[in-house]
Amino acid sequence: METKPPLPPFTLETARTKVQVAEDAWNTRDPEKVALAYTPDSEWRNRAEFVTGREQIKSFLRGKWDKELDYRLKKELWAFTENRIAVTFRYEWHDDSGQWYRSYGNELWEFADNGLMQRRIASINDKPIVESEREFV
Repeated sequence: METKPPLPPFTLETARTKVQVAEDAWNTRDPEKVALAYTPDSEWRNRAEFVTGREQIKSFLRGKWDKELDYRLKKELWAFTENRIAVTFRYEWHDDSGQWYRSYGNELWEFADNGLMQRRIASINDKPIVESEREFV
């Protein structure tokens, strides 16, 4: 059986580790690698899009990073329970015209016993910024 430590139930330390591992994976911008953190039937709501399963996750991420160029993300633990973690995040990216954005949001994560995420709910807002306002250079 696949496992993705740390496993629930989470402690403050293991919840922080889980958030950092997710941040590191997403910053690779590698859909194949990122998708391995999710159950094969994982359910997502990302903004107004609904995605189910690893193949759809990979497709979604390819499209995301084709649009969101030079993507750089920072996640922070907000709260946790036995098998759930809430994070707040911000990331920066630019489109193909060179317009920069900082995106802000919150995610709710639910994990299976094997440490793979089985549910992800993300709410995200984009703020146009000028390049000189970037935080992640």
